[in-house]
Amino acid sequence: MGGDVTPGPGRGSPVLARNPVPTRFRETMSRFATGVTVLTTGGERVHGMTANAFTSVSLEPPLVLCCVSRAAVMHEAITATGSFGVSVLGARQQDLAKYFAGRSRPLGAAQFDPVEWVPGPRTGAPLLTGALAWLECELVDGHQGGDHSIFVGSVLASTVGAGHDALVFFGGAFGQTDQGQGVPRLDRGGA
Repeated sequence: MGGDVTPGPGRGSPVLARNPVPTRFRETMSRFATGVTVLTTGGERVHGMTANAFTSVSLEPPLVLCCVSRAAVMHEAITATGSFGVSVLGARQQDLAKYFAGRSRPLGAAQFDPVEWVPGPRTGAPLLTGALAWLECELVDGHQGGDHSIFVGSVLASTVGAGHDALVFFGGAFGQTDQGQGVPRLDRGGA
């Protein structure tokens, strides 16, 4: 039942075309606002990567999932270490999101030299200072999903930070929620 969404005759009326091409699919999915995280691994495979394909799976037991390209360094790092950390980024951490999404940073522990972090007590994975929330996870399952793997993590530890405004990704750009008025809204002005 896959299809390429094209504008319909009326406002909000979709007309689905068959066989979506990757560019149209990417554009379609860009309309789904997501939070922004930095996934990390510790030990001898220290690495970080910005990810917005992250969500909770279960409360009992606490499980999360993240999707990682099979071509990414992070894919091998999670597989090798069997664990990962998650830092949920706040509205003012757009620079961190861009840094860990870029390919010009050094590999290994050196990529964490310019950022503030602490080692996770359960996994040793770097947890970024100032994030909205942190989790440490043990890899419990993995599934192939096209050109990505879907990693399921059992949450070993989690906590929340002091902030309330989240960094979000929508329409191919970073934005933020604004909880100041008590109602979330997307502020495309960035952080």
